[in-house]
Amino acid sequence: MRTADPVVLLLAAKWWGTPARLAAALIEQGCLVRAVCPPHHALRYVDGVEAYTLRTGGARGSLEQAVRCARPDFILPCDDRCVLLLHELYRRRPEWQALIERSLGDPRAFEVLESRARLLSTARELGIRVADARVVDSEAQASESYGHCGPAPFLKMDGTGGGDGVQMVRSAAEAARAYRSLRRSLGLARLLKDSLIYRDPLALWSWSRRDKARIILQHFVAGTPANIMVACWQGEVVGAVFAEVLASQGATGPALVVRLIENAEARAAAVRLAAHLRLSGFFGLDFILEPGSGAAHLIEMNPRSTQLGHLQVPAGDLAGAWCAAALGRTRRRAGAAIESDTVALFPQAWRWGAKGALLERVHHDVPWQQKRLVEMLIRAPWPERQWRARVYHLLRRPALPQALETRIAAGAVHGQVEQA
Repeated sequence: MRTADPVVLLLAAKWWGTPARLAAALIEQGCLVRAVCPPHHALRYVDGVEAYTLRTGGARGSLEQAVRCARPDFILPCDDRCVLLLHELYRRRPEWQALIERSLGDPRAFEVLESRARLLSTARELGIRVADARVVDSEAQASESYGHCGPAPFLKMDGTGGGDGVQMVRSAAEAARAYRSLRRSLGLARLLKDSLIYRDPLALWSWSRRDKARIILQHFVAGTPANIMVACWQGEVVGAVFAEVLASQGATGPALVVRLIENAEARAAAVRLAAHLRLSGFFGLDFILEPGSGAAHLIEMNPRSTQLGHLQVPAGDLAGAWCAAALGRTRRRAGAAIESDTVALFPQAWRWGAKGALLERVHHDVPWQQKRLVEMLIRAPWPERQWRARVYHLLRRPALPQALETRIAAGAVHGQVEQA
């Protein structure tokens, strides 16, 4: 049993609010939270967090410097590319291998987690129901494969998450164009845009490993999107929260409103994968639930924390479950349990005006005790408020997806939705 307060280093590159919510939950559990993230990131507005800068053009070096300064007991990645950056650090820095193994689990799982196709293949071998996918390496293959994957399959690129790097296609010609578009997103023009306009600290690092990104075409599955987030320790699931998506940011974007439910098949899938891969930390699994039967088709894994980790469900939050297992401590109750099974995720539901947020007895997931964080999250992410982004969007307006209502009104959904 650890007696001193553990130091947890959160690694975040995306301008999401989710890492900040996880940080606050870990602090409630008695952890000393440090963060390595871009300037003006939401993590810097959480009371009690000490932040180091993840520098554009020097992401690997700034992470190594943060590890030396913070001397963490654990490192938790908060978006998909940060997972890959930690895998790379493991291979490059033998002196930190024990730290990364303690944080993420068995390193033999890293190659599986880095590939959407390999993960789905592993899940199928474990007897998990999956939405089949095939690797495509050219526009011709994407076009040819379209006819085998249903009316609206998805092209997905490795190393992406939160809806990025995913495109729905509705014809063979569209599949070829989408493949070309995903490959173009790895080019020099995208590097310059992400670095100069969106201040992405991992833009140059991502571009340097662009040849490793594979693309899959995944079969269409009709049903309701759902997600389970899991806390695990040395291959054992110590906590899980499962939710179906009621509203989302477009057909492939993050959830806005969710309903907390149970699904034995999804939980069993999480248990099998955690045990087989000997995982530690947090991960999420995305499913499509069949109408009527509720059969859960796995579509992919997010090998990091998602939006559900801080929610105070009756059994307690996942941050508390992980801390209890990893630290050998009694699990703390950090607040009153959520009374409603419907949750409007903040600030997404508020910002997108999802109708589900207006349902009776909905729980509005606002961190009122963190005033600075609330004030920060209701604003657009910092890069989007800068003059470069404003000028860019004046000249080239982005095509914004509409909030997608799924089962608020009733009826099946045709789509696959990720959670950030």
